[in-house]
Amino acid sequence: MSAEPERELQMSEQPAPYRPNPTLKRFESGFEKLIFNSRWLMAPFYFGLVVSLAVLLLKFCMLLWEFIIHAPGSKESDIILGVLSLIDVSLSGNLILIVVFSGYENFVSKIDPRGHPDWPDWMTKIQFGGLKQKLLASIVAISAIQVLKAFMNIDTVFEPQKLAWLVGVHLVFVVSAFMLAWSDRWSGDHGGE
Repeated sequence: MSAEPERELQMSEQPAPYRPNPTLKRFESGFEKLIFNSRWLMAPFYFGLVVSLAVLLLKFCMLLWEFIIHAPGSKESDIILGVLSLIDVSLSGNLILIVVFSGYENFVSKIDPRGHPDWPDWMTKIQFGGLKQKLLASIVAISAIQVLKAFMNIDTVFEPQKLAWLVGVHLVFVVSAFMLAWSDRWSGDHGGE
């Protein structure tokens, strides 16, 4: 008979099962929906970047027109500088596209590539780590073009302090890109440990 009261005592010591407050649960659910749908606040940012891409296209067309008009009477170094300027603007456009597609895909909504036979594979497959590497690689390339332009103009305008800053900033970008690639590779190899 002594076992029975002991068993009742053990059963009564167990905590009551958790029953969530329905009002609190509705509030939590509504708040989570609000947070989840707030991702759409990023869409206008990406639209603004698309508009900036159109502005960049206008600038590219102006540079191209100026390049074509001045090309017949220009020296070889001026032609190379003109081409570098066009490449610089093109790389900036690529940078904007990478941010728009990858950012929208990663943070707002999935893009459905069906019905677009010429859809590039990378646009819906780039992950955040790859996005960082592509962005930094584009920035390094743009920086390298700026340094190259400064070296091409060294005989007409030599500003040692400006050139030192350009090279210094470029080296910071190169080292940053290397460190990012190294850390992504290292974390990928040891991610499960």
